[in-house]
Amino acid sequence: MTHALILDCDGVIADTERDGHLVAFNRAFEEFGLPFRWSVDEYGELLKIGGGKERMRAYLARHAEYAVGAGDLDQLIARLHERKSANYVELVDAGLLPARPGIARLVGEALDAGWLVACASTSAPRSVESVLGAAVGARTRARMAGVFAGDIVQAKKPAPDIYLMAIQEMGVVPEDVVVIEDSQSGAAAAAAAGLAHVITVNDYTRDDAFPRATSIVDSLGDPGIRVHHISGVDARNADGFVDLAGLERVRTSSSAPRA
Repeated sequence: MTHALILDCDGVIADTERDGHLVAFNRAFEEFGLPFRWSVDEYGELLKIGGGKERMRAYLARHAEYAVGAGDLDQLIARLHERKSANYVELVDAGLLPARPGIARLVGEALDAGWLVACASTSAPRSVESVLGAAVGARTRARMAGVFAGDIVQAKKPAPDIYLMAIQEMGVVPEDVVVIEDSQSGAAAAAAAGLAHVITVNDYTRDDAFPRATSIVDSLGDPGIRVHHISGVDARNADGFVDLAGLERVRTSSSAPRA
């Protein structure tokens, strides 16, 4: 029996939203001569919408003063997102978005134990690959089962499509999977796919509700970095950080959602 670990990218692998994506979006808006910038709080609300292009479309729909023709809007959003993605990769390559505690350790531990490991995100594949490579290194990334990202599914999180595709492509069943997420939309997607999931909250999501999460923590932790367990299955070891044995407890928990 093969087990699988699937990680979201933004907010899970690194705290990418406020210091990465938001900065990259606002740089793109400036480069295109657009008269608006997103604030930290405004972007927090937009994060409830899965996908960068979808966020821009929703924002422009709410602000008629920035409206353009329907055909032009599609082209504008596509060009903005392409430029935003390039800005974001530059930030990652500059080392400005370090990995969250426990990512490299836990991915390596899972791979060494024979687990399949993948990433499933609504972000552009190029952005995800940059963050993932910076977090775990090229050698570990090459051992992973893949990255499922961007527009490869029609309905993005909170729809379960990206997770359903991932487990199908990986050849595993829901009972053999643990997901690590950080947001309400990601948690809803994992729950709808019937997958046990650990929530690692961040500055944007620490006050959100995750009623179907199997475990909620403030990070995965590392030796010397103890984890605060918030609710659900306690996935920490005796040293206070989440390890593979803890993920196995999450996977086999009777509280894990089943579709």
